[in-house]
Amino acid sequence: MTNAVHVRERGTMTLPAEIRRRYGIQTGDAFELVDLDGIFLLTPMAAIVPELAREIERARLEAGLTTEDLLRSLREERERYVTEKYGAAAE
Repeated sequence: MTNAVHVRERGTMTLPAEIRRRYGIQTGDAFELVDLDGIFLLTPMAAIVPELAREIERARLEAGLTTEDLLRSLREERERYVTEKYGAAAE
């Protein structure tokens, strides 16, 4: 699923109504924007999330992995899991 989000003049963005409804996002909810090598992750604000994101980023850099390496590995693991669990390839 893709949902376009446009940055407005003052840097504000509007989340699509479908996403807000699906996840119960209300006016005033706080989110953390995590920059993973140019891929932005928007996650509900929780004290542990920013710390965990920093730890993951530190480990990624120490291992010499790119974000593309991580995403490729994630797709491969997902494919393997779906095949094992359902006997079919992930779409």
